[in-house]
Amino acid sequence: MEISFLDKWRKKYGEVVGTAMTGPVVDDPEGVGELLAECELLRARAESEGVALDDTPASLGRVDQLQPRWRDDPDELSWLGNDAGLYLGTVIVRTVPGAAWQIWPNGRPVVMLASGRELDVVEAGHDWAESGTPELSQVYAEASEP
Repeated sequence: MEISFLDKWRKKYGEVVGTAMTGPVVDDPEGVGELLAECELLRARAESEGVALDDTPASLGRVDQLQPRWRDDPDELSWLGNDAGLYLGTVIVRTVPGAAWQIWPNGRPVVMLASGRELDVVEAGHDWAESGTPELSQVYAEASEP
């Protein structure tokens, strides 16, 4: 399955082969953030339902209300879950003080909160896409608590 941000990531930073990809996050956090913020499928699905994704906490509530038409297609379900998690992470990183992207040694992007807690937003996105819970807006609310 092709996921556009991963293809661009690999072109820019190379394949993950047994090492952490922390260099790009440290060297170019804005560039990495932009790659992770693309979420093309989620943005396309939201736009088709008249929902604007403006990278704000309020937009997460609008995403939570999308009709889950993707659940019938396993490939789309996986891709959309990934996009939902990356969008959630994008909103957290852009609006929660001290939050930043971090890449696990296996290449998976997570959000590191100022408290030191790691939030696996991709897992949260997949859970949301599969079942609707937890709502993305709820995950955001928990992440933004001091």
